[in-house]
Amino acid sequence: MSYLLHIDSSSLGEASVSHQVAQSFRDQWQGPVVHRDLAASPVPHLSAAGITARTTDPARHTTEQAKAAALQDELIEEFLGAGAYLFTVPMYNLSMPSVFKAWLDQIVVTDRTLIFNGPSPVAGRPALLISARGGGYGPGTPNEGLDYVVPTLEAVLGHDHLLGLDVTTVIPELTMAPVNPAMAPLLPLHEASMTTAHDKARTLATTFDTSLQQAL
Repeated sequence: MSYLLHIDSSSLGEASVSHQVAQSFRDQWQGPVVHRDLAASPVPHLSAAGITARTTDPARHTTEQAKAAALQDELIEEFLGAGAYLFTVPMYNLSMPSVFKAWLDQIVVTDRTLIFNGPSPVAGRPALLISARGGGYGPGTPNEGLDYVVPTLEAVLGHDHLLGLDVTTVIPELTMAPVNPAMAPLLPLHEASMTTAHDKARTLATTFDTSLQQAL
């Protein structure tokens, strides 16, 4: 059976709301899991050696290029080997954690995960993106239009001309309401958001697992 690849990028570990919702998914998941915690073990940002290694004959790689290429190979093979994906990517300062962007830049590679004249080799595989945030950024809120996490990742991960995953997004929001007195009136909305997020994560785990079994 193919595995679930869980890419976790929250700096708070088990205290992270994104991580807690992801755990609800994993508690329901029946198959094997490969978990990469980027906060605990970050991958390096894409370097000049990593970029040039992609278009240089391996026999002519410098030591730096060979090392960078070996890391990319490891991350890409791990990504391609998964049958389903779980991405834990909270909002930090309106964007994604830099460790997740570093991982993404390492695995989005032309002719390996990104195919310009056809679908990506992972196209159509199910993926859950969990992105908690301290406030609310939906339609009608004061912060509407300031979410630069979900739209970007839904495009990179899910667009047909990019990675092409079948992405479902779960957004636990208003996570600062329990600790910020100014947000106390929003506490019921936060609690409802949390309940919905955990319930949806558990349901999706069963759905993904069934889909994966049928594909085998």
